[in-house]
Amino acid sequence: MDAWTGTQRLDGIRVLLVETEPQVRDVVADVLRQCGAQVTSVDSAPAGLAVVKRDRPDALLSNISMPDKDGYWLIREVRKLPPDQGGDIPAAAFTGLTATEDRLACLRAGFQYHVPKPVAVSRLAGVVALLALGKPEAGKHSATMALSL
Repeated sequence: MDAWTGTQRLDGIRVLLVETEPQVRDVVADVLRQCGAQVTSVDSAPAGLAVVKRDRPDALLSNISMPDKDGYWLIREVRKLPPDQGGDIPAAAFTGLTATEDRLACLRAGFQYHVPKPVAVSRLAGVVALLALGKPEAGKHSATMALSL
């Protein structure tokens, strides 16, 4: 944890960010990088699925509302993959859909967390750190796990 900001350090954690809105994608990617994460950001669910298969990141943050293929499509396709192809990637829905029904739909679809927009940097970093805990090889990374969600 950064002593000055109280934000989780995410040193070495590989994060895939799937977000269609360019400004949101750029800001969130920059914030996660400032926390130490290695971020790959893409603008569509199909591009996100390709990155999961190719790179098998430690954590997935995905918007739900996207044109054509949405975040639900993405997580369903990811969960169909075998673990060695990224099917077990820990994932959070990062969305403006904030009703209780939306949260439940995200969790039922296969996301471990529902993170409503807007979100505080410390909470977002904390969720990414928790996601990385669920990845077997994430122990190679040095994320600080003193969480206060």
